[in-house]
Amino acid sequence: MIDYTFSMYEMEFYLLVFVRVTCFIFTAPFFNLNNTPKRVKIVLGIFVSYLLYQNIQPHERLVYETVFEYAVIVMKEAVAGLLIGLSAGLCNSIVLFAGRLVDMEIGLAMASEYDPTTRENTSVTGLFYQYIVLMLLVITDMHHYLLRALAETFTLIPVNGAVLHSDKLVESIIMFMSEYINIGFQICLPVFCVMLITNCILGIMAKVAPQMNMFAVGMQIKLLMGLGVMFLTVGMLPYISDFVFTEMKTMMVSFVEAMMA
Repeated sequence: MIDYTFSMYEMEFYLLVFVRVTCFIFTAPFFNLNNTPKRVKIVLGIFVSYLLYQNIQPHERLVYETVFEYAVIVMKEAVAGLLIGLSAGLCNSIVLFAGRLVDMEIGLAMASEYDPTTRENTSVTGLFYQYIVLMLLVITDMHHYLLRALAETFTLIPVNGAVLHSDKLVESIIMFMSEYINIGFQICLPVFCVMLITNCILGIMAKVAPQMNMFAVGMQIKLLMGLGVMFLTVGMLPYISDFVFTEMKTMMVSFVEAMMA
């Protein structure tokens, strides 16, 4: 007969694991999609938390005297889960940044569409890049890596063992901002180079044939050239996603190191 009994201490410890896991699920890429029902996320958090709880041995006894002290421990686990998931979720903004740059170059800067996954208006090209990277994240089992990384954090940062080092967090964010611009420009570089050449040609044509309306002609040419370059370079997106996933791993490691005692 299966024994379903458990002590109050085990329940308290499991709730702390559940808080960290659930906060991670609500902020990590792929898991934080808004079109996924919140009940599904909570059930996934309960299931993953139970699996991790069974493998976290030994269960260190929590030392607290009042409910307020236990609430402080819960907040520490919530912040740890949010920062771990946010470190990976930040890297999704790289492709949105690259998409905005592409739209500015090809003339779609004023256009936007509704993204059901984030429930926000975003650029057309940025949404296209985001879905491609999200699809590659699932194909390459990157979402499994995120869960394995979350499991490793319980070894590196035990329950009630998170210590925030603000200097390391700021250093990690500054490092991310430099890579954010670098990778973003690498993604849009083919379109940027073609648009630079196109603008030079249009400038020469404006001098050679001043009677032509280069403003009206240039908008159509730049849009067609930009879409053509995106079509020809779509095969490079798997290699570009490697830069995004590598940065995602780097950010998770740096944020975890910033919370280690």
